[in-house]
Amino acid sequence: MDIIAHRGASHAAPENTLSAFNRAWQEGADGIEGDFYLTKDERIVCIHDRNTKKLAQQNLDVTQSTLAELKQLDVGSWKNKRFSGERIPTLEEVLATIPPGGKIFIEIKDGERIVSHLKQVLEKAPVRPEQVRIIAFSLEVLRACKAQLPGIQSSWLVDKKYLDRETLPGVLHTAKAGNVKGIGLQEGDHIDAVLVKSIHDAGIELHTWTENSGKAARRYRALGLKSVTTNKPGYIRGELK
Repeated sequence: MDIIAHRGASHAAPENTLSAFNRAWQEGADGIEGDFYLTKDERIVCIHDRNTKKLAQQNLDVTQSTLAELKQLDVGSWKNKRFSGERIPTLEEVLATIPPGGKIFIEIKDGERIVSHLKQVLEKAPVRPEQVRIIAFSLEVLRACKAQLPGIQSSWLVDKKYLDRETLPGVLHTAKAGNVKGIGLQEGDHIDAVLVKSIHDAGIELHTWTENSGKAARRYRALGLKSVTTNKPGYIRGELK
């Protein structure tokens, strides 16, 4: 089971920054996960929210701002003064941190407009297609990615409040029709042997986020999940050993 660092090692460093991603690799993560939007001048940047209110003193709409404007913001001081001056990274900068064999889960928070730009970046990136997985809540985005990036696998993120025994067959049918490789579910006790078997029997991988409990991670590994996304990759690595 792969250990994927949620927005990098976000327990130890400010989320979705180069410090967090580099820390994740240092802690032995198999991969990193980041959130991405397209800026006004069509650059792909790594940030979870559409605005910068949570991370910076100035509140900008990411999609209506240029990369230069966003690069002026300090998005590290909120976490700790030692991260003062941390900037919002571009997708290219995040990809450059990936070591040989490392993986990246690219969560698209934007709409379909980002996909053609994502294709351009990945075609020039120093990573192989098998190192990349695109994840999103939007099936429309995933379909657009499959059309333009057929060599990149994708996973559909499903909110657990929309998934139960009655809705599972419909979810699996939709996932297979969308040609997605995996399903990502929020962590919790609803992930049990029956659910996992149903998903695996449909030929679909199961991933979970965001789990910071070693006991739970061991349970997921025993159930056969493909990956666990965590804020604490080093801690989970130790717990799985």
